[in-house]
Amino acid sequence: MSAPVLFDLPGPKTRARIRIGTVIGALVVLAVIAFVLVRLAGNGQLDPQRWAVLFDPNSGVPQALGDALVATLKVAAVGMVFATLLGLLLAVGRLSDHPWVRVPVTTVIEFFRAIPLLVVIFALYFVLPSFGIRLSAYAALTCGLVLYNMAVLAEVFRAGILSVDRGQPEAAYGLGLRKSQVMRLVLLPQAIRRMLPVLIAQLVVLLKDSSLGFIIGYFELLRQARSLVEFFTPRFGNEYTFQLYVAAGLIYIAINVLLSQLAKLIDRRTSRNQKVGKVAAIRLPDEGMAAAPGASV
Repeated sequence: MSAPVLFDLPGPKTRARIRIGTVIGALVVLAVIAFVLVRLAGNGQLDPQRWAVLFDPNSGVPQALGDALVATLKVAAVGMVFATLLGLLLAVGRLSDHPWVRVPVTTVIEFFRAIPLLVVIFALYFVLPSFGIRLSAYAALTCGLVLYNMAVLAEVFRAGILSVDRGQPEAAYGLGLRKSQVMRLVLLPQAIRRMLPVLIAQLVVLLKDSSLGFIIGYFELLRQARSLVEFFTPRFGNEYTFQLYVAAGLIYIAINVLLSQLAKLIDRRTSRNQKVGKVAAIRLPDEGMAAAPGASV
């Protein structure tokens, strides 16, 4: 096995210090968790009766959170698809050789990257009606997420495309391929794989930003949890407040974990396909020579 070039392997003392630091860090985390659990138990927040409301159909909580989850996923799915497609188009436009394409596209990207997402959503929902254009809360939230995230993803795509070795497009041009073919066949397949972790991270951010629909009255998870808290408070006080917000937070975490696992699965599959393609490319010339008529054995 070859020795690493960029760094030295840790010695026995360094490995011992790493193990000690790991143990101390784990003990600190466990101590914090234990402290939080003790405090919650002292306040009665771990009482099973309080958590049972999350699973009791008669309370209406599971149905309300389920509807809110569907509403959140509806916004996130549409936002992810359109933000990714528009971001890819903007990235290609920003890399264009024509100034009349590159300059307007760059202006659009920088404009929406500079404006906070909340301002974009407010403008779509509250300002556009003064111009005779009325959007529903769903449309305003979705369009705001698309406009902001397409600008961010455009820079992600552009960075991924520019990270490909310059010799590869030059070789493709030398073979007679057009720029569109070089982009589609050479640059994008490699760039997408390289920027997949960043792309998934930005889509996770998009999913979490859907909670900004709370501001304009869209009933996503956070707004629905708040609505349930307001419904239960006059009858039970703050008895279920903590549980409802924790449930909404756990649902967000579960969806984000699923997205991360999906990214890992896609990365593994693309890595496997690339390895198979390289092996086939290496073996094909040998097999062709062996099958050539009149070849000596």
